Amino acid sequence: MGLWRFVAQLTKGGGIKNFVLLFLLGLSLSVSLISCSASNAQNSDRLELTLVSYAVTKPAYRKIIPQFVQEWKQQHNQTVTFYESYGASGAQTRAVVDGLDADVVELALALDMKKIAKAGLIQPGWENEAPNNSIVTQSVAALVTRKGNPKQIKTWQDLTKDNVSIITANPKTSGVARWNFLALWGSQIETGAKDAQALDFTSKVYQHVPILPRDAREASDVFFNQGQGDVLINYENELILAGLKGKPSNYIVPETNIRIENPVAVIDTNVDKHGNREVAEAFVKYLFTPAAQREFAKIGFRPVNPVVKQEFAAKYPPVKTLFTVKELGGWDKVQKEFFADGAVFDQIQKKIGNEG
Repeated sequence: MGLWRFVAQLTKGGGIKNFVLLFLLGLSLSVSLISCSASNAQNSDRLELTLVSYAVTKPAYRKIIPQFVQEWKQQHNQTVTFYESYGASGAQTRAVVDGLDADVVELALALDMKKIAKAGLIQPGWENEAPNNSIVTQSVAALVTRKGNPKQIKTWQDLTKDNVSIITANPKTSGVARWNFLALWGSQIETGAKDAQALDFTSKVYQHVPILPRDAREASDVFFNQGQGDVLINYENELILAGLKGKPSNYIVPETNIRIENPVAVIDTNVDKHGNREVAEAFVKYLFTPAAQREFAKIGFRPVNPVVKQEFAAKYPPVKTLFTVKELGGWDKVQKEFFADGAVFDQIQKKIGNEG
């Protein structure tokens, strides 16, 4: 008996009982169709994968993806088609939570990945599913100066000079700005200062910040295109990439610095729905190979693969004192203590008269 004739027989005569039977059958069919779809995806000679990442990784992925596609074809005789989305890390996070069908996501900070996990799209323990605790790229904070460095900016402490104007984004709205804030705060804690001293120093720095752009790109526009400020705080990788695009800048990497860590993860709910978990997990692991790490290193990211790290040692000299968010208490503590409403950053703004 055909499937729909079987359904017709079940529902013949109508009534609530038959409605319930139809509902249960429909539910069963839905589960079966999803299962079949997943099975067919794994066995098909063509696979699809959606990558969502933050903007500055795009040049690297444009090199990495074809390499992975070729390798997968050779090993599995399957063609993988990638769909890609790039944008600000916070915006990408919201998009995935709101339904953007990502299979693999790389974001600017673990705090954003935690939001996706909190939405139930990533299984707990995602950090342990890939090498290096799922941190696929790294960078540090840098100070960009005007040509010739007329204000003689060399250290974090120099940012408190009376005649220095600083451009940095708003940590309430920008991921890079959170890293900038933590770099300032941690530069004091790591050199022996107490919290009160770190608060005083960070407050003095923000007294020299005339405006707080919404994100890193807006901050760069204010500094480079509008000509405001004597110094810009930004990612080292952003500055290297700008140089590769013909916009070299003068910058210093302070010897006490924060290790900016960018995580990658498979979106469990989506890959199970799409039936492409195997290829998604393989792609994530591929990102840690020397071939992929070289592409990240070429555009400004400090390699996490030890072989590639050695190859690029001259381009990325070691930082004397390098600390992490974990040493500051982890992202949950940091978010609550510094960036939540009424927390330290808001208190600083109120203190220096920039509230609201």
